[in-house]
Amino acid sequence: MVLKTVEEYIKSIKKTKPTVYTGGQRVEDVVNHPRIKPSLNAFLTTYRYASNPEYRNLLTTTSHLSGEKINRWVHIHQNTGDLMKKLQATRLLCRRVICIGRCVGWDALNTTSVVAYDIDQKYQTDYYERFLEFLKRVQKGDLGLAGVMTDAKGDRSLRPYQQQDPDVYVRVVEKREDGIVVRGAKNAVSFTPYTHYSIVMPGRAMTEKDKDYALCFAIPNDAEGLIHICRAVGNVEARDEEPHSSKYGSTESLLVFDNVFVPWENVFMCGEHEYAGEYAILFADYHRFSFCGCKSGFGDLLMGTAALAAEYNGIEEAHHVMDSLTSMKIMNETTYMYGVAAAALGTKRAVGTLVPYIVPTNLGKHWIIETILEKYRIVHDLAGGLAVTLPLASDCENPETKRYVDKYLKGKEEVPTEHRIRCMRLIRDIVSGHLGGLQANESICGAGSREAVRIMIRQFIREELEDRKKDAKIAAGIESEEINAC
Repeated sequence: MVLKTVEEYIKSIKKTKPTVYTGGQRVEDVVNHPRIKPSLNAFLTTYRYASNPEYRNLLTTTSHLSGEKINRWVHIHQNTGDLMKKLQATRLLCRRVICIGRCVGWDALNTTSVVAYDIDQKYQTDYYERFLEFLKRVQKGDLGLAGVMTDAKGDRSLRPYQQQDPDVYVRVVEKREDGIVVRGAKNAVSFTPYTHYSIVMPGRAMTEKDKDYALCFAIPNDAEGLIHICRAVGNVEARDEEPHSSKYGSTESLLVFDNVFVPWENVFMCGEHEYAGEYAILFADYHRFSFCGCKSGFGDLLMGTAALAAEYNGIEEAHHVMDSLTSMKIMNETTYMYGVAAAALGTKRAVGTLVPYIVPTNLGKHWIIETILEKYRIVHDLAGGLAVTLPLASDCENPETKRYVDKYLKGKEEVPTEHRIRCMRLIRDIVSGHLGGLQANESICGAGSREAVRIMIRQFIREELEDRKKDAKIAAGIESEEINAC
């Protein structure tokens, strides 16, 4: 069995020396930095749960390469069951930590398995063989991966080659006998400082003139010239005020490539511009599928938090409470069922990797965008204003004020005031605070914006519109349909 324990993972990361900045300072210890540690804790749940016998069947699987037991988060999806277990695992863990981070690298791994193979079939390159060797190292070491796609982009009305500053998209600036040198930046990159490798992919379709930007490669996150400028949500020192994000958070980075060398063995596309769009679309498909699991899991947590607040307020029997919780349940299960449909209707690509059906993944992402703020509204509605007007933790504990807090902030008689206060702090943290704001923005912008999703849906409409018009003509009697009997 090839599984790292939490302790083994931390030990392996301590050996790396990434160039990381946050809060205006260089970070010397990414494992113990107070603002980064919560997001590392979230990432580590994929290791902690996989080591637990109760969850091992869900969070481990058998490698199609080695036949060994591996962590599911480094597996290449082989069948519908793999996609279903990914959905289940993501929902489970995101009930606990909201965002686990590891799915992004997992999605990049599966995307690369498909596209590298496709390029080889056309150009007789050896990208897929290089990828397989990389995959073997990842699975054998149970390595942590980050997926990297979104470029800095500059003027979004211009193509990469048209930009005034050519470095706002990551590009190759030198090809050498032993590898390539890349320069540029990727933005909004999740969970890189404490992972082993980043898989870097093109973020859009490209033309012949953009071929220097048509790149896919894997890079150690402590590579020379790779700079992580991080914005971290979470602070272990704020545990009294932020009960969740002080333990579990997220880290997003502006990832700068300042003439970074990548050996050929880690390069999986270099200049094959016509496949850049396939990378972008396929990764979006995989990641929107992941969203169906993680956002239904986060929705479960929101529903439970809203129900707990209503109980502590003494209104759990009110009709509107159950009506509101019913609405949340409908939203959560609809999100999840889009993922179930995508898994059930998934298709095998030529390489053998299973890809979720792209229509329900896009519909699921669209539904997430449309419903996240309604879930927040319900939580606030059932909790009341105390979730944001609650006194500071120091005032709740100060002997001179504590007795007043205990007396006047008590809700239901049998519920200790402290429990009600803890519930309200959780709401302030995951709905009204920095973490809540991040989750709202991620639900709306992560894995593609509303317009990006609707562009994909419009493409499906164009492809089937003539058939749907023919259906209407047959129904109207404008055309007839011949059906031959057996």
